[in-house]
Amino acid sequence: MVDASQIQEHAEVIGADGVHVGTVDRVEGGRIKLTKKDSGAQVKEGTTSHEGHHHYISLGLVADIEDGKVRLSANADVAVTFEEEK
Repeated sequence: MVDASQIQEHAEVIGADGVHVGTVDRVEGGRIKLTKKDSGAQVKEGTTSHEGHHHYISLGLVADIEDGKVRLSANADVAVTFEEEK
C-alpha cells in the first residue's frame, strides 16, 4: 500500500488506463475523498448523475503516486464502481 501522506490535496486521480477519475479533496479514514466538483464526472448516458456529492475511493486501489498524480490499480471505468458515496 502507498504511503497516504504522499497524496496531496487537489492531486489528479487517474485509472490504470490514464483516464481521469477525480481530484483529491483529502485523505480521510483510509479513503481518498474526491472533490464535489469532480464527483459524477464519469456519468454515462442514461444513468443518474451523482454530481454534488463527495465520492470516496479506498486507498487499497492506489497503485502509485507519480508526477503528483494518484494512479489506481484499476481502469477508470472499473474504479468508479468502487467509489463509496457519503
